[in-house]
Amino acid sequence: MCGIVGYIGKKEAVPVLIEGLEKLEYRGYDSAGIAIYNNNDVVVRKFKGRLSVLEDHLKEEKIPGSLGIGHTRWATHGEPNDVNAHPHTNHTGDIAVVHNGIIENYMKLKEWLISEGKVFVSDTDTEVISHLVDYYYKGDLIEAVHKAVGRMEGAYAVGVISRQNPNQLVAVRKDSPLVVGVGKGENFIASDIPALLKYTKNVYFLEDGEMAILERDQVRILNEFGQKVDREIFEVTWDVESAEKGGYQHFMLKEIHEQPKAIKDTISPRLNEHNEIVLDDIKITKEELERINKIMIVACGTAAYAGLIGKYAIEKFAKIPVEWDIASEFRYRDPFVDDKTLVISISQSGETADTLAALREAKEKGARVMAVTNVVGSRISREADDVFYTWAGPEIAVASTKAYVTQLIAMYLIALNMGIKKGVLSKEKHDAVLMELKALPEKAEKILFDKNILQSLADKQFNNQSVFYIGRGLDDYVSREGSLKLKEISYIHSEAIAAGELKHGTIALIEEGTLVVALATQDSLYDKMLSNIKEVKARGAYVIAVAKETNKEIEKSADTVIYIPETMDELTAVLSVIPLQLLAYYIAVARGCDVDKPKNLAKSVTVE
Repeated sequence: MCGIVGYIGKKEAVPVLIEGLEKLEYRGYDSAGIAIYNNNDVVVRKFKGRLSVLEDHLKEEKIPGSLGIGHTRWATHGEPNDVNAHPHTNHTGDIAVVHNGIIENYMKLKEWLISEGKVFVSDTDTEVISHLVDYYYKGDLIEAVHKAVGRMEGAYAVGVISRQNPNQLVAVRKDSPLVVGVGKGENFIASDIPALLKYTKNVYFLEDGEMAILERDQVRILNEFGQKVDREIFEVTWDVESAEKGGYQHFMLKEIHEQPKAIKDTISPRLNEHNEIVLDDIKITKEELERINKIMIVACGTAAYAGLIGKYAIEKFAKIPVEWDIASEFRYRDPFVDDKTLVISISQSGETADTLAALREAKEKGARVMAVTNVVGSRISREADDVFYTWAGPEIAVASTKAYVTQLIAMYLIALNMGIKKGVLSKEKHDAVLMELKALPEKAEKILFDKNILQSLADKQFNNQSVFYIGRGLDDYVSREGSLKLKEISYIHSEAIAAGELKHGTIALIEEGTLVVALATQDSLYDKMLSNIKEVKARGAYVIAVAKETNKEIEKSADTVIYIPETMDELTAVLSVIPLQLLAYYIAVARGCDVDKPKNLAKSVTVE
């Protein structure tokens, strides 16, 4: 959520900040602003609306200066307007602050600061920080920020500049992502790596409670006690082109098309020359695995639906009972977790607030925690006992696609590895599944090649006000993700229903012209799905079915059929979701929606 950038160096800061904020637009926002140190003054410009509003203003008003901070805000406290936009300053305008997260005790701090004579102009929690820093400022910006964050409760990533300290940019984080970029004669801060890649691939990941002091020629990191921290530089291995559209109309379409490569990149490094799965960052032994009597998978949104497939795969291949829970519910229901429980936390960003909180809750109860994430060095990956990196590459569109399919691949590989370790999965079955997994990239390519039928369907169906997705078994789980994609980016009401539950209420909503997307990829449940399709057709529904290419009989029941290549039932989830992603994408485009940046949504939900 939101986006922070900061720069100190020899270049003009404004272009660097604007370019950085552009790379963070995917995180979601409703206003944007910058603060620049200029001629012994801190100049703040901020506006409601898209970044282009700020950018257009800055084309007219040139603000020189080589120290600055920028921000794209997603409103939490106070409505989206110019006043509530970041950066925020103290009453004299000497100190400017940008902030991601939520200061939970801001009202208490605000009342105290007002009693001390501080004057507030916004409705935000962030303005408290600028006045706190001002209260403690006695000529040392580092000490003032340190004392200010000592009074703050909640989650935050903060960047601070001061008129009295033109050679310093101070940043600090707690439970909200912040990356430090290290250049030559210049240094940076950002909420995410894409904002830095044009200038440097060398970064530091700040830990909770750590402060970074940036000057032109050095970066110092201090812990919460003010002690210097030695930190190795992490070199980013992907380039700026990976975070660009590459000729596609939207990032989402580009990322859908990158799925075959992402699948291959996630599988290939995990196989040795003997065709055995090697999970280097998962250290759980056979003996430790045998002590586990339950696995719990916790995640949010798309990652949670990947977790449902993971539940199926682990129970199928490793014969371990698995519970599935949404992270935001898990953390508040006092779950039964102990030292015989393995908790698997899934998060694309590795910074999802509720998933991180669930991970910590599980660890406090003695559980071992395994993370599945796409971001090396993310908070969840650092706090977990074991980690599986999905290698999807940067995902910019808010609606997740390639991160989701690589999470599925991760769960299959983990399940197969557990099954072999425990001795409950035969080598023959293991090898057969692995062979099919390795064939999935080519099969995914085939679905993408035949995408025109989905574009044509979308052009006819984009005016629906309500859509239902139905399926059984794995298809039920995949339908939930397909439904989520549609509602995320097209703003159409969409609901996923286990097909066997239709007669228990939902079928009352099916009427003439209702669009129903029916997944029928499970051979063992194929006949039952045909019956369910006939049920909704009898009530006037228009049915788009997804089926294996060998099951042509479904054409007699559905209005339109989208075929996926033949594969074993256990793995259809990886392929069947692709036409659902494309359908959602093309419907959103037909409706004129902002596909990559849907309203009210953010890529990484780093606050509750």
